[in-house]
Amino acid sequence: MGQHLTTDSRRRVADHPGAPMSQILASHLEPTEFLDFEHEDVRDFTAATVGDARTDTEKARRLFAAVRDRVWYDPYTVSADPAHYRASFVLQAGRAYCVPKAVLLTAVCRAAGIPARLGFADVRNHLQTQTLRTLMGGTDLFVYHGYSSLHIDGRWLKATPAFNVELCARFGVPPVEFDGEHHALMHAFTADGIQHMEYVHERGLFDDLPLAEILSELRHTYGSMVDSSAPAVDDAFTIKSTSQIQTDASPGSAHPQEDR
Repeated sequence: MGQHLTTDSRRRVADHPGAPMSQILASHLEPTEFLDFEHEDVRDFTAATVGDARTDTEKARRLFAAVRDRVWYDPYTVSADPAHYRASFVLQAGRAYCVPKAVLLTAVCRAAGIPARLGFADVRNHLQTQTLRTLMGGTDLFVYHGYSSLHIDGRWLKATPAFNVELCARFGVPPVEFDGEHHALMHAFTADGIQHMEYVHERGLFDDLPLAEILSELRHTYGSMVDSSAPAVDDAFTIKSTSQIQTDASPGSAHPQEDR
């Protein structure tokens, strides 16, 4: 399980009948093609973020917050280049969509000695800009939304580090917080009760990134979006200064904060 596997079907996490739990967990502590936490930048980031934390709970809390907020969520960074999905690249780029951000969180948790794996689900995100909805062919269905599954104190916990704090503020959504004791998934509703995120289909858990499988489904769902050059977009997802953003919310969706 911990080897650099070459076929996506072998990356899926399967049951291990008869295998001791220690062996199962050990397989989720190894570096992989995409979870390249032996890279110096990833190791340094992990060590600096963990700091003086001693428990897995506190380590995971710090790592989750760091990945959530230090890597800007940008849905326009979808790429077909495998190199762009390695944890080391995500960290250096400083912006990514949910799948690479989940890769980074999973990698740094493994680097910190926390067994971790990747999980994916199809979700309906009711907070979109019109630009993003148009690029996605008019749908609000996000296939293969990425999250991390972390083993802490004998339990597997799901945590999605996708939306950074500033982006959440723009859309009026409380940031997802991870306390190391409960699942941390996207909120179903915004602070004022408007529907936000709906999980509609689980795709499974994986030891490493099933990139070919993900790209195939993205192409099937969104057409040429994956293989097209990244568009020059100025909206709530791309501009970091809130005073510069033009109003661009999709019809029927909650509007980002008026101070955009």
